[in-house]
Amino acid sequence: MKNIEDQIKIISKGAFEIINKDELKTKLENCEKTGKGLIVKLGLDPTAPDIHLGHSVVLRKIKQLQDLGHKAVIIIGDFTGMIGDPTGKSKTRKPLTLGEVLKNAETYKEQIFKILDKDKTELRFNSEWLSKLNLKDIISLTSKYTVSRMLEREDFKNRFKNHASIGIHEFFYPLLQAYDSVNIKADIEFGGTDQRFNVLMGRTIQKDYNMESQIAIFMPILEGTDGVEKMSKSLGNYIGINENPKDMYGKVMSIPDGMIIRYYELVTDVHPDVVDGIREKLENNMINPRDVKMELAKEIVNLYHGKEMSQRAEEHFKNVFQKGNIPENIDSIKLTINDFNEGKIDVIDIMVKYNLISSKNEGRRLLKQNAIKINGEKIIEQFTSINNEDILQVGKKKFKKILL
Repeated sequence: MKNIEDQIKIISKGAFEIINKDELKTKLENCEKTGKGLIVKLGLDPTAPDIHLGHSVVLRKIKQLQDLGHKAVIIIGDFTGMIGDPTGKSKTRKPLTLGEVLKNAETYKEQIFKILDKDKTELRFNSEWLSKLNLKDIISLTSKYTVSRMLEREDFKNRFKNHASIGIHEFFYPLLQAYDSVNIKADIEFGGTDQRFNVLMGRTIQKDYNMESQIAIFMPILEGTDGVEKMSKSLGNYIGINENPKDMYGKVMSIPDGMIIRYYELVTDVHPDVVDGIREKLENNMINPRDVKMELAKEIVNLYHGKEMSQRAEEHFKNVFQKGNIPENIDSIKLTINDFNEGKIDVIDIMVKYNLISSKNEGRRLLKQNAIKINGEKIIEQFTSINNEDILQVGKKKFKKILL
């Protein structure tokens, strides 16, 4: 393990809030004495994930803790999912079947282990212990928290104030989520800023079970490539962790210069001292933001695709976007008679079908922005003619050769 001050520096990088650092230092000192790492908890929703860099913020931080010698326990809330986290919800979500939960868990494994160390990670379902609680256990758990404290939660408070209904079962979600921390003896729990109430309840409930309270670490919401809105597939401002290296590199290069340090802090493993050095150089105009962004893009691609692919992505970017060339080797898509209507294609449907865009709304937006080209010429109509070996370009970064 690194020395304690350096560990705290790494753990703190990019964090929105840590409750509290003195307790964290004490836990790390105990680790140093015993040689045993901390248990780091993250609860995940049981619905199917599709992880982008926004989701990776907390996972990267957990990976950094694993690299420091600590262990991650990822809890899939299959039992609590039957209740649904009431945060910001106007209605109860539909419960998932066991088959759906297991299928979604496999999808999680495929994606989170692109980031986390498999050998230092436990993946658990909270039905493993919550389904075994009897009525006596439940009454004992509910006695450890008051209704007045529950109504401090923002959504409950607003609904109560507006005379909107609050189901008794909804109070169970934060209690059961807190009990997860008791069961696994969590030392640290991660959450987004919207999970503050739930994570802090875990600290409270652990005390009632005569345990040390977990440290609560809240990570901020990552802005998308527009630098304004929360990263989201529906807004088209996302960078997926499964995207091909060239697209990933190009998307990172499209972020505003003002987001460079934020991305370094939240989605890379670069040491905070190095990030501080980059920040200082940018603030004093000692380095070109474009060059820093290229290093950032290469760093991010390297995390998910390796060094060789990150170098290739950089060469591709320089060739296409700095020299203004169309790439030499372009992936092709094959269209059939079924893709045509009266001799024309619906270019938006084609882009969605071949994963060039995530939605038709994104396609309509790109069309209005004149961001779709065929052979370098902007197209303005959704239905357009196309010929064999034409080059379809979406934005500045995506190219496909059309084969008929």
